[in-house]
Amino acid sequence: MDDWHPDTLAIRAGTHRSQFGEHGEAMYLTSSFVFESAAQAAARFSGTEEGNVYARFSNPTVTAMQERLAALEGAEACVATASGMSAILSLAMGTMQAGDHVVASNGLFGATQQLFTNILGKFGIETSFVPATDLAAYRAAVRPSTRLFFIETPSNPLTEVVDIAGVAAIAHEAGAILAVDNCFCSPALQRPLDLGADVVVHSATKYLDGQGRVLGGAVAGAKVVTDKVFQFLRTAGPTLSPFNAWVILKGLETLRIRMEAQSANALALASWLETQPGVARVFYPGLPSHPQHELAMRQQKTGGAIVSFEVEGGRDAAWRVVDATRVISITANLGDTKTTITHPATTTHGRISPEARAASGISDGLLRIAVGLESVDDLKADLARGLVR
Repeated sequence: MDDWHPDTLAIRAGTHRSQFGEHGEAMYLTSSFVFESAAQAAARFSGTEEGNVYARFSNPTVTAMQERLAALEGAEACVATASGMSAILSLAMGTMQAGDHVVASNGLFGATQQLFTNILGKFGIETSFVPATDLAAYRAAVRPSTRLFFIETPSNPLTEVVDIAGVAAIAHEAGAILAVDNCFCSPALQRPLDLGADVVVHSATKYLDGQGRVLGGAVAGAKVVTDKVFQFLRTAGPTLSPFNAWVILKGLETLRIRMEAQSANALALASWLETQPGVARVFYPGLPSHPQHELAMRQQKTGGAIVSFEVEGGRDAAWRVVDATRVISITANLGDTKTTITHPATTTHGRISPEARAASGISDGLLRIAVGLESVDDLKADLARGLVR
């Protein structure tokens, strides 16, 4: 597959037909697998013979999804998990121990911030949060115990774009690995491993599925790293179900087409929002007004499908826009073909401290839209209703 185009990989990678010669990928809904002998069972459990053992850590449908995503990201290997958050947890628990230190961008998704501070902190893993776009701050935060750099680019919800190559150089100089949350772009728009990252993390719930149907996550990268993640998954069991893996497999087939179409809609909507009274600021990497526009256009194929904007009047004005919608879905999920809207300060980032929200630049007037495949004219009309003052 080395010379296959990404469009072909999205359709064909990870295909392993059974003795029945099925054309569509098979769904193996089984908890365990039968061995030919006691010796084979022992060999499978010890790892001296390849093959499926138990669906907590080995299943043909999940393997197919892992191989396809790894091919699209240009990774040596991939480990699928039950959700995006369990992917981040598996990465951290598989590669770090008490006393280790993480350098993370301060624009991370709210639950990710909580995971690093409230959960990993209990196990003696410390995290320093730094301004997402300040390379000097990343370098200044390094300690002798630093083992992991973790960034989102673009960030959630302000779409800050981090210089992946720049952070990778700092991480490697410190003897640490760089993990990039590639949820907003997916491999259709951005391949962090090509830019120096060691690991890519996904919430497959979002664009990889693409229709809001199932939960899933993944860690892709160098085999030495994913081997450690696999050992954590094998024992702790944050496992992706075969059914969800199958749904995500089918979603990957249309990933590029969806991402390009949704990005085009997002650019049109963002450009329109910049002209609307009552809109104080629009955050979208595809706009020339975005602070990291040039970097985004180097790292990404498009600006992506997430548009955030700040309205004048704080929370009351923001909620008025949300409540006036009739087409756009009021939900915190993203990556769907249906456009969604959320108020980050009281939803996705509502459980972090006010100080952390302020450090992340999340105001009470901020709204995030994940743009889908509807008519842009209908989306404009839906938002205009609430923007009328």
